[in-house]
Amino acid sequence: MPNFISRLLSMGANKQLKEFQNVVDRINELECSYSPDKMDDEELSHQTVLFRERLANGESLDDLLPEAFAVVREASRRVTGLRHFDVQLMGGIALHRGMIAEMRTGEGKTLVSTLAGYLNALEGKGIHIVTVNDYLAKRDSQNMGRIYKFLGMSVGLIQNGMSPAQKVPAYKADVTYGTNSEFGFDYLRDNMVTRPEMRVQRGHHYAIVDEVDSILIDEARTPLIISGAGTKSASTYKDFARAVRGLIPDEDFEMDEAKHTIATTDQGLRKVEKRLGVADLYSDESGQLVNHLQQALKAEYMFHRDQQYMVMDGEVKIVDEFTGRIMEGRRYSEGLHQAIEAKEGVPIREENQTLATITLQNYFRLYDKLAGMTGTAMTEDAEFREIYNLPVQVIPTNKPVIRVDHDDLVYRTIKAKFNAVADDVVERHRKGQPCLVGTVSVENSEKLRRIFEKRGIHPQVLNAKYHEREAAIIAQAGRYGAVTIATNMAGRGTDIMLGGNPEFLAQDMMREDGIDPNPEAEIDLKDPRSVLQASIERQNVDMQMPNYLAKAKKITDAEKEKVKAVGGLYVIGTERHESRRIDNQLRGRSGRQGDPGETQFYLSLEDDLMRLFGGARMERISAMMERADMPEDMPIQAKMVTKAVEGAQRKVEEINFSMRKNVLDYDDVMNKQRQVIYEERNKILDGKDLTKHISEVTHDTLERKVNEYCVEGSEPAEWDLKGLNKWLADLTGAKELPEISDEMSREEILEKFFDFVTDRYRKKADFIRQIGTSMQKADSDTSKTDPMNDLSMRIMLRVIDTRWMAYLQEMDYLKTGIGLRGYGQRDPLVEYKTEAYAAFTQLVNTMYEDFLRVILRIQVVAQAQRVPDSGLPKGARYSGPSDMDGSQHPVPRQVRSSAAAKRNPQRPATPPQGKPHTYRKEEDPDPYANVGRNDPCPCGSGKKFKNCHGRNR
Repeated sequence: MPNFISRLLSMGANKQLKEFQNVVDRINELECSYSPDKMDDEELSHQTVLFRERLANGESLDDLLPEAFAVVREASRRVTGLRHFDVQLMGGIALHRGMIAEMRTGEGKTLVSTLAGYLNALEGKGIHIVTVNDYLAKRDSQNMGRIYKFLGMSVGLIQNGMSPAQKVPAYKADVTYGTNSEFGFDYLRDNMVTRPEMRVQRGHHYAIVDEVDSILIDEARTPLIISGAGTKSASTYKDFARAVRGLIPDEDFEMDEAKHTIATTDQGLRKVEKRLGVADLYSDESGQLVNHLQQALKAEYMFHRDQQYMVMDGEVKIVDEFTGRIMEGRRYSEGLHQAIEAKEGVPIREENQTLATITLQNYFRLYDKLAGMTGTAMTEDAEFREIYNLPVQVIPTNKPVIRVDHDDLVYRTIKAKFNAVADDVVERHRKGQPCLVGTVSVENSEKLRRIFEKRGIHPQVLNAKYHEREAAIIAQAGRYGAVTIATNMAGRGTDIMLGGNPEFLAQDMMREDGIDPNPEAEIDLKDPRSVLQASIERQNVDMQMPNYLAKAKKITDAEKEKVKAVGGLYVIGTERHESRRIDNQLRGRSGRQGDPGETQFYLSLEDDLMRLFGGARMERISAMMERADMPEDMPIQAKMVTKAVEGAQRKVEEINFSMRKNVLDYDDVMNKQRQVIYEERNKILDGKDLTKHISEVTHDTLERKVNEYCVEGSEPAEWDLKGLNKWLADLTGAKELPEISDEMSREEILEKFFDFVTDRYRKKADFIRQIGTSMQKADSDTSKTDPMNDLSMRIMLRVIDTRWMAYLQEMDYLKTGIGLRGYGQRDPLVEYKTEAYAAFTQLVNTMYEDFLRVILRIQVVAQAQRVPDSGLPKGARYSGPSDMDGSQHPVPRQVRSSAAAKRNPQRPATPPQGKPHTYRKEEDPDPYANVGRNDPCPCGSGKKFKNCHGRNR
């Protein structure tokens, strides 16, 4: 059905291309107007100023497009030597229109992005160019950045590990390069800051996503999560790892690899419980023991070393199933990573608590306009349209594709398949034809390497290495006689040029002569001498590079003709991937820009895809091979086989789409709530005056509580006035409360409480403003803001963050077990929405209640000395109940350490309970100078001054 919808929606693609061609014709007509004999560099660069003036005068980006694209084309020709082809102009138009441009490998997608990037950056709101890794982001910002800078635009780069101070100017640039995860995490971090100047992003105007299928499809199953340390014991994971070890498949547990599910049988459960010494795992009301069991089973029987993860330097590191690269800093959630660590016997890191999270789908839907480019997107057209409102537009190739794609060869066993691959590579290598062999796992890469080496071939192997090394190796995979083994996606973003890449070869030649071609790589920006030395070395490299490049080009040009003569690049796939897109990308490495080439996939009936998803059609093929008594090393090659494989892939794609859609459906519920919380946070950071809303907040909180303790429709005698008084005492910290009785109406009680709380708040505000004013006079560095509003802002932010983190954890647990409700004929998603709404309502209510509790009970004292920033103004400390949520203080207590007490024993390290103390220097202004002994203490404790802060006077 999705494929039918895609075809239906794509019927107008040719009409779209004709429209694009008309625009391209207009751009070509303008080309001569910007040629060097008509316009010098300064005049060409000045066009940016003129375009922005025209935008300010009411013209649209569409009006400017032909001229802007012509200017970018000419700037690129002058700066990089690359002139955009007509089909690249079409790709740029598609990007500007908010579409996905599907362009074959080698068609120059990186250059295409500069067209739409420049045009949309004219608005001055900042655009983001999103790539799959830091290396590509850095490379593209340098190479393509030259075009933007030539035209008077600023270019920024976001890299993992940069400080906020470094990121702020990068985001302020006209064009900002970075990775999808870094952009997403910066968004989450921006919504966790406590001061407005700590935010780094400035909105989400327009994004161009490179390799859009990898980012918006493949990585979309895993949400972005910022987490903090949790409290789970490592011994629990070890106990469960031992308990599930050695269970018998089908007897002790049942596993469905296709659906990624596993569960113990009754017999297996009894075994596990006996080994753990637990009578009944399911009697644990929290569900944590059951979750430990589930994760331990997955770790032991579904996740395998050197396939889904690797163990390096005593750490379990996730391997990206699509790229074969190590995913640094990523960890499996819900205790799975710890379960794997327990299984492998490496140190177990604490399970993390979610502090902030968002799916990639919902992050990229924040942008006002979104576009993308890739070599393979049409197979996922329906998903792109449904989730992101992104139609796919196929862009024609600059030159006809003459690559030959052979039908799949299917063997009975994996061993026979790998031997056949080795025989084929040996034969191709003998005549000098470069071979690129794609695998789906690190394990298979190493297995093939050993087989090749036994036959005298020493291949370059790419799996989970650094991106720079990947790019360098993959760039030379087209050299005469080269043999490269790579995970299917390795080297993405770098073309395989027949005969080799002259630029990378020139850099290798420089290294052989002792010259570092990238002197900026190890630069220490804080060391002026390091910066100066790198600058000198860069000048030396720039001077010598043309000579090395000329030498390299002679070598690669000669090899290119030899490689063409033997058939071009030969690509071998050793297994079909779950997604047809990944296979197509591997094929696309060959036959770029009209080059000759061949591709061949080798399969076996033992491959995971064939075994799990092949279905009846694959069973018939297996039976046919057995009836014919075909030997192991004899393959079957037929259209029927290819169709069977593609049918299996479609089945997996549908399952994966369903999984991604499920993740999104649940996150959509959270997304609306996240937007409410983040919007409120940003309003507070941007100066919302909380003191103006205090009356409304107070009334709503009191009304809710009065209704809770004095239930409407019940007799006054049944009201819990004692409980209501206790709650009010806890809220305000007051010892003397207004008198209420069951003879009063609910409205009268509410009014009396409201007056009482409002009066206490007013006195507290006056007192804080008095102290704040005196401190401002004494401290010229103190900003002249309203102390009460400043304190309210900091407290509210802390309350919001504390409650939101607890809420996220609660929702994680709810989501984990909600699927079980399907057995009761209830829709889990509907149940989740209902409970999430109720929980969020409770969150909002308790949030404002907590805010009132802290603001009414906080004690502020005058302090001349500076204290570290704790989220409160100088001199403030919270003296309310020990916990707000049963686990942690919303505001850290400002108490002196025991070391400080030893240095000055006259002052106790912590004030005695219930007796607030003020540590002042004699020259401090005295905020209590005019308070009478029998007056209420200004601190808001409810006591008389002589029994509180005036006790020792």
